[in-house]
Amino acid sequence: MNSKRVRVAACAAVVLSVVLTGCGGGDGDGTADKAEGPVTIEYWNWQEAKNIDPVVAKFNATHKDIKLKFVKQADNPGTQQNLRNAVAAQKHVPCLVQNFGEAPSLASEGLAQDVTEDLTPYLKKGLFAESALPSARAVDKYYAVPGGATPPFMMINRKVYDKYGVKAPKTWDDVIAAGKEFKKHGIFVMNLAGEDPSTLIELVQQAGGSWYKIDGDKWKIDFLSPESLKAAHVIQQLVDNDLVAHQTYTDRPALINYFDSGKMVSLPTSTWQLQNYEREYKKSLGDWEPVDRPQYADATEFVTPMHSPTSGLIVPKGCDHAKEAVEAAVWLNTSKESTDASYQKDTGQYTWPGAVTDPSPWVDSAVPEKLFGPRKSKARDVILKSVKAGRDNWVAGPNYTGMFAELQDQWAKVTAKKTTMKAALEHMQTWTVADLKRKNINVDG
Repeated sequence: MNSKRVRVAACAAVVLSVVLTGCGGGDGDGTADKAEGPVTIEYWNWQEAKNIDPVVAKFNATHKDIKLKFVKQADNPGTQQNLRNAVAAQKHVPCLVQNFGEAPSLASEGLAQDVTEDLTPYLKKGLFAESALPSARAVDKYYAVPGGATPPFMMINRKVYDKYGVKAPKTWDDVIAAGKEFKKHGIFVMNLAGEDPSTLIELVQQAGGSWYKIDGDKWKIDFLSPESLKAAHVIQQLVDNDLVAHQTYTDRPALINYFDSGKMVSLPTSTWQLQNYEREYKKSLGDWEPVDRPQYADATEFVTPMHSPTSGLIVPKGCDHAKEAVEAAVWLNTSKESTDASYQKDTGQYTWPGAVTDPSPWVDSAVPEKLFGPRKSKARDVILKSVKAGRDNWVAGPNYTGMFAELQDQWAKVTAKKTTMKAALEHMQTWTVADLKRKNINVDG
């Protein structure tokens, strides 16, 4: 697969500290009001207006000195381009933007301000879940107000599992064993889309690994760590034994029809996806069951991967009112008022409060009525167990965007059996180190 590579521009620096503190750039005129009266924070987000407008209205009704002005963006790529243009020109720079990338990349590209000082008082109050913090920072500095992740778990087509006498998987070894049994009946145990290596990344995270780490004043790259090879072993068995389908995500109607067909029976998922499945499934509605995310057989504790950088909010370089922007972002991501205001009558759901320490008041609304049929009541415990087990040990380096594009190409070859997972990781090790060196970034690997 020839993916278009969109490379993050790194700073011309030879030490890590310079890379992480950004590429200079002075203050722009921003878009916040400078006159007497409330400070107006222009807020860019690509979510539907019906989800954002009520929350912004609640903020403005309850805050005297700060007002939010929501400016709808078309999508994630459009937001990125619009912000790059604004920051480069240092004109009409918004003060709050839905995050679209990893903190080190945003810092090295000079798009996001270091908000550590303004965020620290809220961190000391314990407003944020521990699992929400790592994806918002680079080393010890915050370049986003944490947003947290939605809790990962698995849903299985219980009707098909029961038909063939297969037990719900508790480990990844169980998933492989189930796949071998289902294969006898022309059924795939999971789906691995050829363009999406997220399953590999989540497995590395779940094992406690990370491809990028900080070592003194340099980046250390390790795609061949024991944790990474453990994840690779799971993927390789699924692919080698033809246990997984490879339906693409680019044709969503076809994908949903396939998931609904009973020909693929185990689906790693999260709360944000459930309502869509309820609305779109026709044949299998009520046949599914929520179960814990499978663990490694030798795991000493139950762990779920909770890395989600795009849920945070960034304060761009050039915003004149960073303190007020951080205050607004903290309210948006952690306050009960904000989550309650996000309620949608048509779906009966709230925006998932991934940043908070206790999302339990909103769990039941995240579970649709018909998807799990008589097993709906099991979802609450599965979701809260996932929240409690959430860990984020993932570190993203300054060339993460380019690395991911290269990984997509390698992943496509793995799923097509044109290379092995280990060989792909060996390639990624060489490629990533060489790419960082080309960018004059201090690296060891």
